[in-house]
Amino acid sequence: MSEQTRNIVMYLAYLLASVLFIWGLKDLGSPKTARRGNAVGAVGMLIAVVVTLLHKEIVSYYWIIAGIVVGSFLGILMAKMVKMTQMPQMVGILNGFGGLASAFIAMSDYLVKKPETASVDWIITVVLSIVVGMVTLTGSVVASAKLHGTMKSAPILYRFQLQSNSLLLLVTLAIGAVAVVSPFGTWVVGGYTLTSLHILLVVFALSCLLGILIVIPIGGADMPVVISLLNSYSGIAAAMTGFVLDNSVLIIAGALVGASGIFLTKTMCDAMNRSLANVMFAGVGAEVTGATAAQPQKTVVRYTPDDVVMRLETAQTVIIVPGYGLAVAQAQHALHQMASILIERGLQVRYAIHPVAGRMPGHMNVLLAEANVPYELLLGLDEINEDFSNTDVVMVVGANDVVNPAARYKKESPLYGMPIFNSDYARTIMVLKRSLNPGFAGEDNELFFNDKTMMVFGDAKKSLTEIVNLLKKK
Repeated sequence: MSEQTRNIVMYLAYLLASVLFIWGLKDLGSPKTARRGNAVGAVGMLIAVVVTLLHKEIVSYYWIIAGIVVGSFLGILMAKMVKMTQMPQMVGILNGFGGLASAFIAMSDYLVKKPETASVDWIITVVLSIVVGMVTLTGSVVASAKLHGTMKSAPILYRFQLQSNSLLLLVTLAIGAVAVVSPFGTWVVGGYTLTSLHILLVVFALSCLLGILIVIPIGGADMPVVISLLNSYSGIAAAMTGFVLDNSVLIIAGALVGASGIFLTKTMCDAMNRSLANVMFAGVGAEVTGATAAQPQKTVVRYTPDDVVMRLETAQTVIIVPGYGLAVAQAQHALHQMASILIERGLQVRYAIHPVAGRMPGHMNVLLAEANVPYELLLGLDEINEDFSNTDVVMVVGANDVVNPAARYKKESPLYGMPIFNSDYARTIMVLKRSLNPGFAGEDNELFFNDKTMMVFGDAKKSLTEIVNLLKKK
């Protein structure tokens, strides 16, 4: 095969891979086509990887094969061991690995580049790949640690934090600009000879520090938004690396990830009625010190699964609001069993899915799809919120912040202004929860103390299984 023919085949294959990426991303927009979208995107990536491996500049396949073997083993291991409740942490770590890969590739291309072939646009993208890639890596590690509980979830705040972070960013970019001005230059500073490689290593280190300092002032409740944003960063870093390597499919794939991550971040911010700036810089969830007014003593009435079944027997309409507690208890199958029995008996049963339910967008949808809950029963905030006032029973399973009435009126609450489900408008409210502990925002939930609320304490899976067994006996 001639070189010209090889290039034509590669370009056409990359074009096909890019089309498959776009097609797959479009299919991911609907639960009904999401599985196909994953498969289409995977085929596109396979084509891109195979064609890249046919590149004439590859010297040896030994390290590539070793990387494929090790990476495949680790991927299978993670898929088997990581629980669905830990998926946000894993997504965060994978974002970080993507950023690290982009930074390493950019750095390696710099090490093999000849000075006479270097251009200004090339060195600019090298610097940007390193900056964005390493910020993504360390920021993702911090976000994952906060979600996993290995790091303090509350914001870590100190004086002049925003100003010092901004200064660090400017210093990092300024040092990177030195490498842009002279990609292969040398400087004598204090008797030491510095090269552009040293400059890039300094940029590398400062970017790592920047990623940490950007994420630590953000509370654990906002980590899903941060992970979505860092996902976008990993795509931007990949696109920058595509310019470094002059690889069109990497540019397109990175741009798709970057753009979709930004849109997802905006969607999540809109769902909480907060700006991205508020999420990043407001320190929501910080511990407040000092004297506080005494809180009035509140009590709740404990109910049993028998009480739940008695009320369900007189209901005609039921709305189920699932949350992170459902995922922790792995109760989705028992919940679907209960809903199926109620539907068979003529009740109207639907699921209310909040955009930020769980620990990442789509978390609840995936859990319920795993239990074979029909897609048409899953309704969003705008589709179902007006129906709560005409509903006999709303069953809240592990959800908290998304049903907290304080979001409507309590201005000092971090939830204030966030669109919530009107669960308190239903005729009867059932809450299946382990305790009265507040949600991620740290705000006590007034719904638990509502006169219409039936609190069923305990593991959600165990409670639902008992409810199912009782319903079968009726």
